[in-house]
Amino acid sequence: MAFLQVENLGMRFGGLLALEDFNLEVPEGGLYGLIGPNGAGKTTVFNLISGFLKPTEGRALLQGQDIIGWPPHRIAVLGIARTFQNIRLFGELSVLDNVLTGGHCRGRAAWWEAAGRLPRYRREEKERLARAWALLEDVGLADAALEPAGKLPYGHQRRLEIARALATQPRFLLLDEPAAGLNPQETLDLMDFLKDAQERYRLAMLVIEHNLRLVMGLCQHLTVLDHGLTLAQGAPREVRRNPAVIKAYLGK
Repeated sequence: MAFLQVENLGMRFGGLLALEDFNLEVPEGGLYGLIGPNGAGKTTVFNLISGFLKPTEGRALLQGQDIIGWPPHRIAVLGIARTFQNIRLFGELSVLDNVLTGGHCRGRAAWWEAAGRLPRYRREEKERLARAWALLEDVGLADAALEPAGKLPYGHQRRLEIARALATQPRFLLLDEPAAGLNPQETLDLMDFLKDAQERYRLAMLVIEHNLRLVMGLCQHLTVLDHGLTLAQGAPREVRRNPAVIKAYLGK
């Protein structure tokens, strides 16, 4: 059984077809890529899997459990976390507090335990804090922990958003254009970081990216979308030579 299995997923906005008959199987520990021109339907796939949209047809199974129709917070607790194409940090909060917000979905203490700062809440708070500091060490932002997140350089904000997603303790991570806005060296550093994070945290990943150098060097399998339709699927080397993919990116 695939770790994530997407079957016949489709999405229409009125008369506009955003996605049609999309299928994907990601194994446990898989590092897969989703590519295509602007408007191809890539972010729509993420929004459907993570609960931000409900599809007009199809289903998505996480370890055999259909998650279509679940709200985003329940899907996060189940083990799916995501980042966004446009960075969505809490700019006025500190770098550390941004990571701490991700860990709250794992808390078990009731509101009244938090209000009274009872032992279970204090224990969970201590564990969240230790995990947040460890994640900031992993992404190289520990020295900036107390700075406002909005003051970080763009590349560091990208890393912080990934750290916040990892704070939810996911099993499956959706990354929407993680290299957007990064320079070539930052992109190479990000590639190394994602490979390390996948092994360290035992994650499956699905990555949307326009930087073909990154996805070709990072992903084991690629799916190519164009105008909501699947053009090709397979190993990066095979996909790169596919005539339909070349036409979609470069024209006739």
